[in-house]
Amino acid sequence: MSTPPNPAAHGDAPSPLPDVTDGRETSIELKQVEGLSQGQIVRSRFVRHRAAVVAMFALAFVILLAFTSVGVGPWTGWWKFTPNSTGSLTHAGGAPTMHLPSWLGGAGFAIGDHPFGQDEAGRDVFARVMRGTQTSLIVMVIVGLVSTVVGILVGAVAGYYRGHLDSWLMRFTDLVITIPVLVLGAVLGSLASGQGGAYLLAVFLGLASWTTLARLVRGDFLSLREREFVDAARVAGASDVRIIFKHMLPNSIGVIIVNQTLLMSSAILLETALSFVGLGIRYPNVSLGQLINQYQEAFATRPWLFWWPGLLIVVIALSVNFIGDGLRDAFDPRQKRIPSKRKMEKSLAARAARQAAAAAGPQDDLGSRTSLGSEA
Repeated sequence: MSTPPNPAAHGDAPSPLPDVTDGRETSIELKQVEGLSQGQIVRSRFVRHRAAVVAMFALAFVILLAFTSVGVGPWTGWWKFTPNSTGSLTHAGGAPTMHLPSWLGGAGFAIGDHPFGQDEAGRDVFARVMRGTQTSLIVMVIVGLVSTVVGILVGAVAGYYRGHLDSWLMRFTDLVITIPVLVLGAVLGSLASGQGGAYLLAVFLGLASWTTLARLVRGDFLSLREREFVDAARVAGASDVRIIFKHMLPNSIGVIIVNQTLLMSSAILLETALSFVGLGIRYPNVSLGQLINQYQEAFATRPWLFWWPGLLIVVIALSVNFIGDGLRDAFDPRQKRIPSKRKMEKSLAARAARQAAAAAGPQDDLGSRTSLGSEA
């Protein structure tokens, strides 16, 4: 009877044992999402991203404060001053009337009539900052919507039909990419002056910011059009429009949402930069960048005029960036959350305790049965 060959006898290394780590991680991940829909999985992953959740609440607070304080359109809001109303200075130099609590070293918490102070004309800075926040948020949203629509249309058509149409659309996209957005926004911003200049500037910036999304959507559609569900929909008689928007586009929604959140963050910084140099939103409109430009000379003598617009810009940009990071982790199934050292030690200790309890359980049962037999 022949014996099986021994690799070690010929100097060969023994075959390694199969690595079960990936299998265990996969089984744990499948256990966590078992019985959940795609929306529930994305929501649970997003909630676990603490920075994104905090940023979402911070952005919601800024939006609520800005649109309810000074109102929108004919609604005046609950704040008693308007952005352009002048008056006498309450404090010397228009200093803020808001004070910190005593436990923070202040004179006692108080808001007063002008919590953010007043400028040299006696205008309330809080009302102006809130109006500027409204304008910057509206510009950010319009840029996101316009660039999303154009980017999805160009990328979806190019990726689905391919051929000469794909080539022409991508060459046009490359042409738009070569134009500096800052220079284009400066030229178009000078044309978009007047009462509706903020909305026109936002539309122009959106029409110049869709290129990255178009290339990403095209790449996704090039791979999705070869999938089985697309072939099944085509055999079933579905039209191209239905296949693109009903079957293929939902599979690219993660890439679209993540890209647009980051684009909206860069849009508010772009609008701020243009308004700061005087080429963006102009009077009578008010934006955060315009306020920084207007009050930059008072930075050394009255810094509160410069602080609040800058603080709102930082809060909005960081919040949108953190929300984009959370959405990226939520939509990407390849993102794995690595537990901290403390959680790993706690998990190992709990596992050792369970093993010790399981090992001691049968011995306790055997001892109890032995004592009962001796008594009988």
